[in-house]
Amino acid sequence: MRLNLQCHPSTPASAIDHITVEWSMSESGVVWLRYHVEGKVEEVKLPYDRDQPERRDGLWQNSCFEMFLKEPGKERYCEFNFSPAGHWAAYHFTGYRADMARLELPEAPEIFLDFSDTHIGLEASFRLPDSWIRNELDAGLSAVMEMRTGDKSLWALMHPAAKPDFHHQDGFQLRIEAT
Repeated sequence: MRLNLQCHPSTPASAIDHITVEWSMSESGVVWLRYHVEGKVEEVKLPYDRDQPERRDGLWQNSCFEMFLKEPGKERYCEFNFSPAGHWAAYHFTGYRADMARLELPEAPEIFLDFSDTHIGLEASFRLPDSWIRNELDAGLSAVMEMRTGDKSLWALMHPAAKPDFHHQDGFQLRIEAT
């Protein structure tokens, strides 16, 4: 399934025409994502230090792609960040921005990047921890695009608040089911 992300009105980026995301989740908890950005990508600032892809905090401060997952009807949720440089992060929250803790994954995500003059594609595949494997989860998909000017454009499936907030519970509008 291909979904369109929307740019938050307070963070426009004329260089980006649109961002789409495709996803799947297996019954064993393997999640696959593909983010596709189209536009004048030479204006997007991408981190390129791919020598040592590793877990890193603060990826959202630069161009990165994100997924949020939560159990239907529950407060707890988790966040996954994927950098074009191959770095990643995963966090667990007990409620809205509460008790943030590192979420341990069974193995490091696999992250692949492809790009041209008109597109950036990031593909990520990762296994959920056993405590998060469900047949259904609510999801939020988002992207932070940093321009070479330093401006940031924030994209998500939906923006439920006047101020950009990927953690907002009303942003978990996508019901994903294991196949």
